[in-house]
Amino acid sequence: MLRTMATSLIMKEKIKTGEAKAKELSGYVEKKITRAKKGDLAASRYLAKFFCPRAVSKLVKEVAPKYKDRAGGYTRIVKLGPRKTDGAKMAIIELV
Repeated sequence: MLRTMATSLIMKEKIKTGEAKAKELSGYVEKKITRAKKGDLAASRYLAKFFCPRAVSKLVKEVAPKYKDRAGGYTRIVKLGPRKTDGAKMAIIELV
């Protein structure tokens, strides 16, 4: 589930999910972006184990270069109100 959510975040750059899932996803995606910042073949092959080819391409060619000068903190979590149906805490996670 974490890989699927991470792929969606990379492709769409913003997703709405539960607060706990967003917090868990944040650390996972930030580690992958840090690896993608290297931009070499080894990084691409490493990321290919976790993401589809389109997501790896976007991560290495578009997303990682935006954060070239940034040391960390690539994601932002914005807390929303509870979901009406079951009262679960919701949040939006996005790439900064």
